[in-house]
Amino acid sequence: MKVVIAGAGAVGTFVASDLKAANHEVLLIERNVDLVARLRPASDVELFLGDACEVSDLHEAGISDADVMVAATGEDQVNLVISLLAKQEFAVPRVVARINEPRNKWLFNESWGVDVSVSTPHILTGLIEEAFSVGSLVRLLEFKGGQAHLIEVTLAEDSPAKDRSILDLEFPRDATIVAVVRGEQVVVPRGDTVLQGGDEVVGLTTPSSEDAVKRILIGETR
Repeated sequence: MKVVIAGAGAVGTFVASDLKAANHEVLLIERNVDLVARLRPASDVELFLGDACEVSDLHEAGISDADVMVAATGEDQVNLVISLLAKQEFAVPRVVARINEPRNKWLFNESWGVDVSVSTPHILTGLIEEAFSVGSLVRLLEFKGGQAHLIEVTLAEDSPAKDRSILDLEFPRDATIVAVVRGEQVVVPRGDTVLQGGDEVVGLTTPSSEDAVKRILIGETR
């Protein structure tokens, strides 16, 4: 997989190193001359000196065959422009954008070319809620500008889904269970998987199916 990352700050360089260690082809774009000069001698990732907000620089960097574009700079307006160019000018299949200011989250959607937006404060909030919330639905991550949610529910002992198979629960067509965490074990769910109290159920929902999933896993009164 070829991944192009715009922004060689702490976030961009860390993600680039991790992906390189996982044997992906990684290109890091940075416009700061001094930063590139400082990073290049010790970096095992290909560095390109250029402005990811300029179409000509993106062409020269060769992002047309990228599988993923990551806009990871410290400026939201820059990340939005990079995302839009990657999607509209180069048709990059997957565009991931970093949100620096949580109040700007509403902008990071398909109209700006963003497939997945990542907001550290929102992720931290979700993880904190996930750790302490039993019998509540917690959104962990959004995709497609909010059109799909990665959600988690820790089943209470009185959950209507307890001791029932996933098939019998009749989830909506636009929702699915992707994993069940039971103690220290991760269960890959099948139709005959029977849910238990205390299970951490991870699923994908859409806005239209979320209420139905709540009723199935939590019940009407929670």
